[in-house]
Amino acid sequence: MRVHVVVPEGFDSPSRPTGGNIYDRRVCAGLAEAGWEVLVATIAAAWPVPDSGARADLARIVSAIPDGELALIDGLIAAPTAAQLLRHAGRISMTVLLHMPLSTALDTRHDATAKRSERAVLRAATGVVVTSEWTRQQILSRYGIPVGRVHVARPGVERIAARARPVRGHLVCVGTLGRHKGQDILVEALAELGDLDWHCVLAGPLDRDADFVDHVQARIARLGYGHRVRLTGVLTGAALSHAYTTADLLVAPSRSETFGMVVTEALAHGLPVMAAAVGGLPEALGFAADGTRPGVLVPPGDPAALAAAIRDWLGDECLRHRLRDAAAKRRSNLPGWEQTTRQIASALTSACAVSPRGPERTTPGKTSGRA
Repeated sequence: MRVHVVVPEGFDSPSRPTGGNIYDRRVCAGLAEAGWEVLVATIAAAWPVPDSGARADLARIVSAIPDGELALIDGLIAAPTAAQLLRHAGRISMTVLLHMPLSTALDTRHDATAKRSERAVLRAATGVVVTSEWTRQQILSRYGIPVGRVHVARPGVERIAARARPVRGHLVCVGTLGRHKGQDILVEALAELGDLDWHCVLAGPLDRDADFVDHVQARIARLGYGHRVRLTGVLTGAALSHAYTTADLLVAPSRSETFGMVVTEALAHGLPVMAAAVGGLPEALGFAADGTRPGVLVPPGDPAALAAAIRDWLGDECLRHRLRDAAAKRRSNLPGWEQTTRQIASALTSACAVSPRGPERTTPGKTSGRA
């Protein structure tokens, strides 16, 4: 089968290792390996706030997709572009790969018009793929989409060899430095733990929210923690794997998260996790086969609660041993990317059987004009 995939430009760049980009890249590769003909089109823009040029590029790309064919469009592109996509909803089988619904994002750039656009696009699509059951329930309750059209395809993980002996008190937090990832919450929690022995690595892009990064760096300096909290910038490949294998605990203090790929990446290395109980993070953490949690959940946005949980972790050897054992067991039931690919393929195949619905239907054999 053939699928036209529309994704943001740079999705395959090692310098942009966001969860959405990694997911898109693995899905494209997985479908191709499974025998699909995958035709990828990329669009440059400051997504999810596209300019007129990006909208024109999207209109041109979608107009060129032959009648009746399958299209898989990244939600970052699809959500704000109803004007460009809806006219094709009756002509092609359009599936939206939704990593983060605008209605649940913290980005203040998402105005009411963009959210109405997302609603219209998702309701017109023949299928919607989300990365967690939590997100699926959000979409179903907010937008009234038929249950059978919303599919879950959780991110997979690489199979990792047994990890090295961790360094006690070595904390790692992985993700783009930005308010939604909550690194400022972690720094405030660490402010209460100056009497304990720990070090912390904040790994992730530093160029997405300059004001936030400046705030975090200034707070670290005021605390005199420059020797204890290190901002590494982007880590990928062996460097990221080394950060996981030598750490004692992954901390994920996010304010908003639809899944949290760093959680399953850490667990794949046998690394326990301390995460905010928000969005899809509890789902990503999951349970080992014996029902034990491979980590700790804390109230979101609460530095005091996070500080107390880290203090317990650092001071309780039995707790550390128990959760390390649970993390090692959790590795065995983490899904691989091949399972994600199968779920995506199933969603696309299901979309073929759904009659596209849109406010306008084009005449068979003809394509719509430009936006």
